[in-house]
Amino acid sequence: MNHVTTIKRYYHGCSTADRALMLSTFTDDVVHYFTHHGPIRGAENLADYWAKMQPRIQATWSVDHALVQADEAVIEWTMRWTPPETNRQELMRGAEWYVFRGDRIAEIRAYYLNRHLAYTQPHFELAGFPYADRDYTVLES
Repeated sequence: MNHVTTIKRYYHGCSTADRALMLSTFTDDVVHYFTHHGPIRGAENLADYWAKMQPRIQATWSVDHALVQADEAVIEWTMRWTPPETNRQELMRGAEWYVFRGDRIAEIRAYYLNRHLAYTQPHFELAGFPYADRDYTVLES
């Protein structure tokens, strides 16, 4: 199975709150990094997160564009959702970087800005991501 198909299956699981489908796409130690809260670690925790979140935000995700190279994929996505604050359907767009182990998702790095959330971080970046350990640019402390 190719990586884009796996991502689409994962998104279908998120959109329908289907834990079993989501779990079938993850490694046991999957990590999902976000810009607005800390990472979620572990397949069970990540499937639980989306299964609880989906009914609150009534979201459906789609893959708009994808590039795949070896065990990595980068996608642009659209989420159709209904924020509880407005109860009106909106579109949110973002990008995600996936790392695969075999045919399963081992890491997701989600880049998007949610205007409904107050950001308290000093930098707009993935919370808890090991930037320095992976030789990314960081500010000297």
